[in-house]
Amino acid sequence: MTLGTTATPLRVAIIGSGPSAFYAAEHYLKSGLAVEIDMFERLPTPYGLVRGGVAPDHPKIKTVTKVYDRIAANPNFHFYGNVEFGRDLTIDDLRAHYHQVVFGVGAQTDRRMGIPGEDLLGSHPATEFVGWYNAHPDYRELQFDLSKEKVAVIGNGNVAMDVARILASTYDELVKTDIADYALEALKASNVKDIYIIGRRGPAQAAYTNPELKELGELHDADVIVSPETAELDPLSSEYVLTSGDRDAERNTQTLMRYSTQTPAGKSKRIHMLFLLSPTALFGTENVEAIELVKNELYKADDGTLRPRATSEKITLPIDLVFRSIGYKGVALPGVPFDERGGVIPNVKGRILNADKSVAVGEYAVGWIKRGPSGIIGTNKPDSQETIDQALEDAKAGSSFTPSAPSRAAVEGVLRERGVDFISFAEWQKLDEAEVANGTASGRPRVKFSRVDDMLNVVRAAREPATGD
Repeated sequence: MTLGTTATPLRVAIIGSGPSAFYAAEHYLKSGLAVEIDMFERLPTPYGLVRGGVAPDHPKIKTVTKVYDRIAANPNFHFYGNVEFGRDLTIDDLRAHYHQVVFGVGAQTDRRMGIPGEDLLGSHPATEFVGWYNAHPDYRELQFDLSKEKVAVIGNGNVAMDVARILASTYDELVKTDIADYALEALKASNVKDIYIIGRRGPAQAAYTNPELKELGELHDADVIVSPETAELDPLSSEYVLTSGDRDAERNTQTLMRYSTQTPAGKSKRIHMLFLLSPTALFGTENVEAIELVKNELYKADDGTLRPRATSEKITLPIDLVFRSIGYKGVALPGVPFDERGGVIPNVKGRILNADKSVAVGEYAVGWIKRGPSGIIGTNKPDSQETIDQALEDAKAGSSFTPSAPSRAAVEGVLRERGVDFISFAEWQKLDEAEVANGTASGRPRVKFSRVDDMLNVVRAAREPATGD
């Protein structure tokens, strides 16, 4: 049997609907083979972190969804929203209906600091705060005590910068965005005054991009505080900036130096940039009251990279609220191999590996669950292409599942038998239209639905036939 012909199309299930999942679908559809793509998403809404992770004040980044909409318009692509892998469909179900399955589920949780006091009230993963202000249903009901004045954001990546910037933004800046309506009101009443962004390495090693750093200086009511001592580079970092050709490091250090020479304007909020510090403990009775930090120094490792190591010197800062942003981490999926330490599905170029290191026939991984949480949205395109090249090679070699019921009708029959109210892409577009209409009514780009039941109610209402005389 030859897969990929009109008589026997290659049937593929993609689990997840973020960038890596859509780029995987695109590469299959451009392969020249006859392919049927079914994409399954746990939520009624697609796009993964583009919807639930990209900061609301970064609308240009979200326009990438237009690319995904074009992919979804292909007649050989079908979207199934509100379908959870492991609950509504199992790996055995997929093997019975598809020749291949691709996991593009991202990294759904965060890495812990592993320090005393981490579970005190007021200590949160940044992932939860980001999901909360982006109206993600998983985080909609969370509470963050924004009556506090002093906040520590642990980490030096773009997510840490997003968290700090959202906390420091005014209502007028946020009301122009698609931030969750309840988050907008909570932030309007916020009492946060001092935000400390704390990085374990030096200014030249920060992982955030220069545009993110510059944005802090453009906020209406927040001063960026960088001491001259903080902006000054140690000899190893100076050498790195001069010789490495790392333009991001050069730009970041220049921007920090400029901040260090500015006199604070006396704005109501202050963003303090701190480097070469690692948290060692959070103190408090029930709530966070202080953070202990150890001072680090940089050294050159055997591989030539600059790494931090702790000194004997420690400092303590009074802090009321902590957001840790030290990396995302994948979550194990039922029946799928998983590397607990790495937080990824073990694989070679996207081909999933079993526990005995043998290749799992017909199973593939893309995106963060494949490589870990690194890169930007565009990084996922070549990553997905690499995986799908392997999958296509396997399909041509006949190394795939042998499904007993390879049809969409059979899959939909299983879902209906199990009472799953699955959402098509056209139905998601109705939901999208409703959000935009709600936003227009209040002078905003959109007002997101943040509860799955509310989303489903909109879709169900759109399904009902019009009645009249």
